[in-house]
Amino acid sequence: MKSDDRVVRSRNIGLSFRVTEEERKMIKERMKTAGIKNMRAFIVNQVLTGRIIHIELDSVNEMVRLLSNATNNINQIAKRTNETGNIYAVEIEELRKHYDELWTQAKEILRRLSAFGK
Repeated sequence: MKSDDRVVRSRNIGLSFRVTEEERKMIKERMKTAGIKNMRAFIVNQVLTGRIIHIELDSVNEMVRLLSNATNNINQIAKRTNETGNIYAVEIEELRKHYDELWTQAKEILRRLSAFGK
């Protein structure tokens, strides 16, 4: 305390923001789940210690593209097989290549996501 009996606060910078009624309800629900009754304490805790997850969608988009290619190849092979009764080894090898690329991409995405849990 200072000599004139005023309290010296370590948190001396005020922040203010507005939320919608729905957002306020959601904050209160999360506070209840966390067992925290003080909204300021809850918000400060979440801002300072909450996890920030940034998902790079480029990897997911690449996986969707590869999946689309593989699906198109399967459809083309099925159509040709139904028409001619034959399936060619080169077509099967191309499919295997696409699936290998898909699995590589999926494993990379899972590896990145699992890093968030650590």
